[in-house]
Amino acid sequence: MKERMTVGRFLVHVFVILFAFLCLYPFLMVVGGSLMTNSEVLQSGFKVFPDEVTFASYKMLLGNGNLILNGYKITVFVTVVGTFFSIAVNGMMGYVLSRRRLAGRRILNLYVLLTMLFNGGMVPWYMICTRYLHLKDSIWALIVPSVVSAWYIFLIRNYFTGVPEEMYESAKLDGAGEFKIFSKIYLPLGKPVIATVVLFAALGFWNDWWLGLMLIDDSAKQPLQMLLRTMMSNIQFLQTMSQQSSEVQALLASVPGDGVKMAMVIVTTGPIILLYPFIQKYFMKGIMVGAVKG
Repeated sequence: MKERMTVGRFLVHVFVILFAFLCLYPFLMVVGGSLMTNSEVLQSGFKVFPDEVTFASYKMLLGNGNLILNGYKITVFVTVVGTFFSIAVNGMMGYVLSRRRLAGRRILNLYVLLTMLFNGGMVPWYMICTRYLHLKDSIWALIVPSVVSAWYIFLIRNYFTGVPEEMYESAKLDGAGEFKIFSKIYLPLGKPVIATVVLFAALGFWNDWWLGLMLIDDSAKQPLQMLLRTMMSNIQFLQTMSQQSSEVQALLASVPGDGVKMAMVIVTTGPIILLYPFIQKYFMKGIMVGAVKG
């Protein structure tokens, strides 16, 4: 029996290692593709280990170092500040909706739910952001429109609903106010769901380019993803024009178009992927409990 358990455990380990490699393989392919020459890509496709290593894609991508560095600074600021406000606003709203004795609780829940099903459209949204909130060409244009999320609110609300009511009543008897109860009791108990929302919100702010496209005209205020998207659009435009001009074809011969795409993936996902290991232990618990309860 002991030998069977040992063999079974060995097979499980082998399976997990193979599965982990299969998950890691596409990322290794992207890394290898970003280091390949155009001719090698055209001849044999992307490889994990290129025959000839070149950093041309990264040189082209990072050619204007100051602009990319400034884009990094803006994106990091937006991600950190936006995630903080997202946790604060959605967390407090989720806490309020978790209170069973709240007057008008059902109406508020319905109001939040309706925002997930309907919206006013792009034109009214743009008018509110520019004319009334005055977010045009402002760093806050990359933060404010994405702070509130109905899905985050319901996720946090469902988790907080599972906190024993006796803890809330005990804190009230001791004279604690609502904000103190939220910050001292519910937030520490809600680490799993808070970590889950932190991950989702941080990924959302880091990967967002749409707000930069719609609300930011000044290139010095553009986030990293918008700058890279603009660069990729320029390359695709040149590739389209190459069919009509031999000069453009000669120019594109030295431009690693597909390699730049792969390098762009590495540049944009590398930093944010480091966040996951720190909150991974809370992630599954938070999303499962928050989604099932309530």
